[in-house]
Amino acid sequence: MAENVTSLFRSTAAHSPSMAALTRAAGDGAGPIDFCIPVNPYFPTPGMWDEMAGRLRDIITYYPSGADTITAELCNLLQLPPQAVAMGNGSTELITWIDHLLVRESLAIPVPTFGRWTDQPMETGKRVDMFPLQESSGFALDLAQYAEFIRARGTRAAVICNPNNPDGGFLHKHAIVQFMDAMADLDLVVIDESFLEFADAEAEPSVVQEAMLRPNVIVLRSLGKNFGLHGIRFGYMVANPALAGRVRSMLPKWNLNAFAEYVVFMLKEHGAEYAQSLQQVRRDRLDMSSQLSALPGLTVYPSQGNFLFVRLPVGAEGTVVRDRLLSEHRILVRECGNKIGSSSRFLRLVVRPQTDVRRLVSALEQVLYGTRRGAAVPELATGTSYSSGTAAVDRLMSNGVGMPLAAQAMAAAPMPSAPVPVPAEPQPVAAQPFAPQPVVPQPVVPQPQPMPMPTPVAPQPMPAAPAAAAQSPYGAPGGGPTPPGVPARGGLTAAQVRGTNGLTPAPAQGWPNSGAWPNAAGA
Repeated sequence: MAENVTSLFRSTAAHSPSMAALTRAAGDGAGPIDFCIPVNPYFPTPGMWDEMAGRLRDIITYYPSGADTITAELCNLLQLPPQAVAMGNGSTELITWIDHLLVRESLAIPVPTFGRWTDQPMETGKRVDMFPLQESSGFALDLAQYAEFIRARGTRAAVICNPNNPDGGFLHKHAIVQFMDAMADLDLVVIDESFLEFADAEAEPSVVQEAMLRPNVIVLRSLGKNFGLHGIRFGYMVANPALAGRVRSMLPKWNLNAFAEYVVFMLKEHGAEYAQSLQQVRRDRLDMSSQLSALPGLTVYPSQGNFLFVRLPVGAEGTVVRDRLLSEHRILVRECGNKIGSSSRFLRLVVRPQTDVRRLVSALEQVLYGTRRGAAVPELATGTSYSSGTAAVDRLMSNGVGMPLAAQAMAAAPMPSAPVPVPAEPQPVAAQPFAPQPVVPQPVVPQPQPMPMPTPVAPQPMPAAPAAAAQSPYGAPGGGPTPPGVPARGGLTAAQVRGTNGLTPAPAQGWPNSGAWPNAAGA
């Protein structure tokens, strides 16, 4: 695999090769340890796997029931009215139909985030207004500023991912409900809760009940991620019955496969095991964050998802780290250089059992600080060409001659310079079998320290009516909404732009104690 690692990543349109492709490349029938694909490692249980294996022939031989039958069973489990639910062949199918049916001309989305929310509308010719999350505030989303941005741009549809992918940022239910009410005049508001069941910052964080009462709100939920079954491809949306029915009417009769049907019908017997699996993921998240935070120069951001967003030490380049972890240690990670609003300095690492995490930490120690050189590669200089892996995104990000539009925007409206960090005395790291050394001898450079989370700020009122763009930092220089295809002042394409405040992620408050199947609100 060592000789083929780089070509494996370059030859795929996705952010990473599939596990099947990696297993074939290994040549021994064994895939790597997967810290890339964010699924629940504790569900299904071994007994459920045995049951599915025993029924494999019947499952794949015959047609499944229609989607209405499978949806009704899921709704019975989640205590939701079937009229308000549409099930899809993965959340990507639902995102595609939401874009085709309900997004007219423009869509706003904070970045970095799940790539289909940026790529899908651009592929159908929509304007995508990207609101950059700030590294300086831990990538937290300030909903008041996001609402102002939407008004200034004149955007007609808005998306929030809660928790956000890749950083795991979390918003409390009351704040999202306030945002939905402030955006009541938009064509559409989507709350993507694909990873919400891994959160423990709030007892009932979902807004599905509130969405059903509003004519322009959709809540998107994942099943494959929560149940550890990405390959089955199933997810669902909850909305006002009229809105849900419009999407449901466009879906194929057999858009859900027989495996999806079998799993949905066996879930009612395994609610307690599912709840226990979520609790274990949350415990593992705390342990994994603690272990990674002990690595010198590595920054770990607070997360409520089943993954952690980490910034590599200065000088380490993500693609090199990714390739060496895979070729030398058979560990697959998500390097985030092709995520709009991120860079190759960041990795997203899926929460896994402690034995796997220990192997990851040991591998990172060797790749980042070991005697072998080659991990630290200078980052791409400002002005080099950007490649997201999607042509539509590249056209947005580049003016055709390799200069990122974000660089143009920042040149036109420079942001306030950040204070220079003060070098800190190096601290000893417990249980380190080595002494960290600089990868390349160089003059002493201030090293970034783990960033404190911003001080909580009082919620600001959200604009409930269009505001004049001339009064907003997000408007066009001449006033009025920025026209399609033109980056708004301040770098509204996808760059890391500095200067906004964020909401402080809430501390964890424990795990649910109920052994019953969680209801749709996450209780």
